[in-house]
Amino acid sequence: MEYIYSLLDTLEHIFTVFADYAWGMPLLILLVGGGTYFVFFSKFRPYRYIAHSVGILTGKYDDPNTPGDINHFQALSTALAATVGMGNISGVAIAITMGGPGAIFWMWVSAVVGMMTKFYTCTLAVMFRGKDSAGKIQGGPMYVIREGLGEKWKPLASFFAIAGLIGCAPMFQSNQLTQIVRDMVLVPAEVVSGTAESTFMFDAIMGLIIVGLVSLVIFGGIKRIGSVASSLVPMMVVLYSITVLYIILNNFADVPYYFSLILTDAFTGQAVAGGAVGEVIRTGIRRAAFSNEAGIGTEAMAHGAARTKEPVREGLVAMLEPVIDTIIVCTMTALAILMTGVWTETGADGVTLTAMAFSTGVGTVGVVILVICVLIFSMTTMFTYSYYGTKCLGYLIGAEKQHYYNYFYVFTIWFGAVASIDAVINLIDGMFAMMAIPTMVSALILAPKVRNAAKDYFARYDAQQMKK
Repeated sequence: MEYIYSLLDTLEHIFTVFADYAWGMPLLILLVGGGTYFVFFSKFRPYRYIAHSVGILTGKYDDPNTPGDINHFQALSTALAATVGMGNISGVAIAITMGGPGAIFWMWVSAVVGMMTKFYTCTLAVMFRGKDSAGKIQGGPMYVIREGLGEKWKPLASFFAIAGLIGCAPMFQSNQLTQIVRDMVLVPAEVVSGTAESTFMFDAIMGLIIVGLVSLVIFGGIKRIGSVASSLVPMMVVLYSITVLYIILNNFADVPYYFSLILTDAFTGQAVAGGAVGEVIRTGIRRAAFSNEAGIGTEAMAHGAARTKEPVREGLVAMLEPVIDTIIVCTMTALAILMTGVWTETGADGVTLTAMAFSTGVGTVGVVILVICVLIFSMTTMFTYSYYGTKCLGYLIGAEKQHYYNYFYVFTIWFGAVASIDAVINLIDGMFAMMAIPTMVSALILAPKVRNAAKDYFARYDAQQMKK
């Protein structure tokens, strides 16, 4: 047992150093600067078609005979199953713990910019779909790079796919699901004593249980994942949102104060040791990237599977994700944590901090609701990420062998359950940074093609609207 603890500590240190270097200033400039470039390059035009993107989701423009595996709504649900998840519950808590309330402001900034990043990357995911070794149409940054930039750029495509094998692993989700069941259910009930040995044994058993549940879905492929996600995602968002709104409404008079605190701390860094504003910004952007995945490339793989001949439509649908995920859900979580005061009164982190906010704001029933939400959030995210990983492996070694990824995937579920939250979050953060490099580089180079396609599509759509 001592050897296992020593190994986990060593891995935690390595992953922390890796993530800190990966999320240095160059990557922040690439993500935020690149997204800002998309905003001005597009002349803000896609923002004006948000209402149309909602109309696309209703199925009005669906055509079952077009190429792709899932409809627009299922593509959005699949992407949201990955983004509206533990990043909203645990990620926000981690952002506040590491970067203070001001980190939330920089999450907002990243979300607004990320809307345009998603428009470009997800439009490209449909525009430059390619075929895998089995002849099936696929989307994602690796195919965008290969089809859009040519053979000489294939090493960059392979780099994305290799990083995606680890970046798409579900370790954070299994870690936080295990943590909330252990800390908020079994330890208080004295089923688990809280000692290192009993904690490890429970985590190991819980990891095996999660492996079994996830396996029932992921071996069914994207159609089963899309079906399950489209059923569970709306329900989990509504249940979670109602509970958080209850906490906010009970403390409604304090809302202006906490918004002011977020804005003030964003530029002073008073909640971070030494007043490090740079750390507040970096934390906010890191957590926003983990939350809404704009520019990372995972979202492009989900939207690349949509049934459509109009790439711009899928880009418009993808723009809704940062709004739902970061601006709405993450903000509500942040207010619940700040309003209940648990962020200053406890030494908890991650999902446990959010659970304490729910317990303080709603009572025991709040913890029960959060456990249910965490279960659904984490499970649907784990369903979706397996699809991303299999696509990455399929690109590297062939579609006929991509199913082997799921065996590695279920192992990482168990590893995430027994590892520390710091080790898990830093490893995934670091690999997300690696995935962002080829995604953003290719999107920036191919941006003129997206702008031309958008100009054509919006002209046709506006002409149709004028006739009505």
